[in-house]
Amino acid sequence: MRQYLFLAIAGICSSVAAQTPATNPMPDGSRDMYIGIGAQSVPRYDGSRDQRTLAMPVLQVQWSNGVFVSGTALGWHLSQSPSMEFGPMLALSPRRDQDGVSFSFSGVSEGSGARMAHTSFRPGEFNESEEIDANRLRNMDTVKRRVLAGGFFNYYLSPKLRLTNTLTYGSGRDRNGARLHTALQYMMEDVVPHHTFVLSAGVSVVNRAYNETWFGVTEEEAERSGAKGSYRPGAGVQDVRAGVRWNWALSPSWMLTSGATVNRLVGDAKDSPLVERATNYSVSTALAYRF
Repeated sequence: MRQYLFLAIAGICSSVAAQTPATNPMPDGSRDMYIGIGAQSVPRYDGSRDQRTLAMPVLQVQWSNGVFVSGTALGWHLSQSPSMEFGPMLALSPRRDQDGVSFSFSGVSEGSGARMAHTSFRPGEFNESEEIDANRLRNMDTVKRRVLAGGFFNYYLSPKLRLTNTLTYGSGRDRNGARLHTALQYMMEDVVPHHTFVLSAGVSVVNRAYNETWFGVTEEEAERSGAKGSYRPGAGVQDVRAGVRWNWALSPSWMLTSGATVNRLVGDAKDSPLVERATNYSVSTALAYRF
């Protein structure tokens, strides 16, 4: 965390990658911890046109033995090299029901829920009816929370440029969904005193089970919803994204951390009948205290 300080948030979208803080050399038996609270505006689910404003907890703890908690991820830094970071990780995937994707935080709806104006599906589109509820998750099966197993490998191309890779497995109906997220992160430190900016750009690759869980429509779901047919997306690139994070050190103990991300669904995920808008954005801000 001396080089890259990423205060992790409890992500709401299903495609948010678990974040791994940088290795932070410290005396044996010590730890570094941030706890805070803020707010975030996020899509109701990946591909939704509706935004929700939700409470956003901030949590990051790292111990001298390399173990860390970052948002909803638990990991262990095993590398002794200053140019790379790797290790195992557990993460929590969110739940999705007809109201959207969530962990356990309540939110204020901004236009989500029932909209009576019909919006047609692409593959397997709805039968025309003026009275159809346009909530595309209304008759979809609930996607349960899952504990995901995986690992991370990060490599420093330079002191300010980091290549990150996070692989997780275990999401979805049958606990066999896999996702690899790869990103480049560039840090701009002390552009203004006490301010740090991190720019990032990344891509996510998933297997068929992952895509079918979050973007597929089974025959039973199609029958319940009035869609003309099922939809089975395959494996491949799921999304590309770009983001920026701004950390403002108000004092040695207090920090204001804010961020914005733009995400673009591609391939079979983009063509899903559940997708209303292929491009989503998320913004957040939170106040964190360092113990």
